[in-house]
Amino acid sequence: MKYFTKLILLIVIAALAAATVFVVRQRSAQQEAIAEKPKPRPSEPGIIRFAAGEPQLAAIRAEVVRVESMPVADPVNGRFVYDENATSRITSPLLGRVITLRAGVGDRVSKGMVLLEIDSPDLATAEADLAKASSEELRKKLAYERTQRLYEHQVIARKELESAEADYQQVQADTRRASLRLRNLQASGHQNGKFLLRAPLSGVVVERNANPGQEVRPDLESPLFLISDISRLWVLVDVPEKSLANVHPGQRVTIDTDAYPDQHFVATVERIGVTVDPVTRRVQVRCTVANADGKLKPEMFARVSFLASGERRGIRVPNSALITEGIYTSVFVEKSAGVFEKRRVTLALHGNDHSFVDNGLNEDDRVVVEGALLLHSEEAEDAR
Repeated sequence: MKYFTKLILLIVIAALAAATVFVVRQRSAQQEAIAEKPKPRPSEPGIIRFAAGEPQLAAIRAEVVRVESMPVADPVNGRFVYDENATSRITSPLLGRVITLRAGVGDRVSKGMVLLEIDSPDLATAEADLAKASSEELRKKLAYERTQRLYEHQVIARKELESAEADYQQVQADTRRASLRLRNLQASGHQNGKFLLRAPLSGVVVERNANPGQEVRPDLESPLFLISDISRLWVLVDVPEKSLANVHPGQRVTIDTDAYPDQHFVATVERIGVTVDPVTRRVQVRCTVANADGKLKPEMFARVSFLASGERRGIRVPNSALITEGIYTSVFVEKSAGVFEKRRVTLALHGNDHSFVDNGLNEDDRVVVEGALLLHSEEAEDAR
């Protein structure tokens, strides 16, 4: 019995010793962790600092802001279309069959370039009519000259001279009509029924509805070719009736697209519609935009902002840069690498995607456009 009692005492003593060692080690580890914990960054009102290499910097991006003309109203939706003044829908003026295609979609063509070749009985008939009229004109010309000489020698009556002159003038008119018909078809009269359909203007083939062996005629529903000079496009915008007073021909507009979110395109108002849509209460406005690099495509959607006159200007910032606290709005400005300053600003115009600041920022300031909320949370933590 005494043996078991001693054994239990030894076990209790060993457990107490182990517990004591465990507690001592835990306290040592906590003290070391406290000793190794980094000292907080020195806090300055409105200033956030990060050491080089801190992970927060990877989530922060700043951009240089510029002074721009402010829009007169919120952006409205629009779409790009072909400039109809530089677009041609080409059909065949003759009945025939396609023999050869010489242009396809995406090809750049110049004015007068052959698009396709057609075997056309109508052209062969027109060529034969010209040849016949020319031959008849020559015969009547000789007869008229002979009659004129006979009349000069008083061999025939004047009535016969007048009849020969009338016949000659009639065949001249027939020859002129046949020649103008071929000229209208841009044919010389020596194609033997092979009609060459040519481009009426320079541009890009954006649509083709012709295939080898296809029968063509003038009354086809779809044009054989659609050619347009896409270096200049139209932008059609439906402007609300209430904003119409702020729009006028010659006014500059800025265009944003989903395809190029970081690029703004400049256009000019060319024409304002004369009627209001009775259903939408909007007026269609047509703008012209240069597209020399071909980035913009017809049927792209766009967001169009009509700019005010030159005296109303502000600094354009994306809404992702704005921090709203009650009635106040702030942004973070990058002063140097890893140093950001919180700055209160005044908004002159608040848009859906961008806003304009008229007080609190300077041109060429580097404003944080990504990670502003992260800096706001860091600033709030430092203020505790």
